[in-house]
Amino acid sequence: MNWKLIFQLSMFGLAMSVATVYLIPSKIEPAFWLPIFLICAYLIARHCSSRLFLHGLLLGLANSVWITAAHVLLFDTYIARHAQEAAMMQSTSLPASPRVIMALTGPVFGLISGIVLGLFALVAGKLVKNPSAPASNATA
Repeated sequence: MNWKLIFQLSMFGLAMSVATVYLIPSKIEPAFWLPIFLICAYLIARHCSSRLFLHGLLLGLANSVWITAAHVLLFDTYIARHAQEAAMMQSTSLPASPRVIMALTGPVFGLISGIVLGLFALVAGKLVKNPSAPASNATA
């Protein structure tokens, strides 16, 4: 496992965690995540010779740690700028506080995004040559 790469790529998640609190509304957030996922998938394929899906999965989970932490710690600011999410939390029948709901659902979204990112990394692995992969000696 290339833990250094996972940590480095999770800085996109850290940046997005702050950006989604202060700048990026929920409606356009996917437009930011798609290029991030594509870049990360390419870099995973480029720098990892095996376990591409697992690298993507773990990256999605690492991103969810940053995002969940920022949204919980900066909850008042986040909710003030995200009315749709506030309404969803009000309408839930769960007796827990909104922060607890965020803390519980964050890893679920991280798992889902990690699966998507892992699939992107697998596809990228088929399209991108890895310089550290052994060259095939095809002699006739």
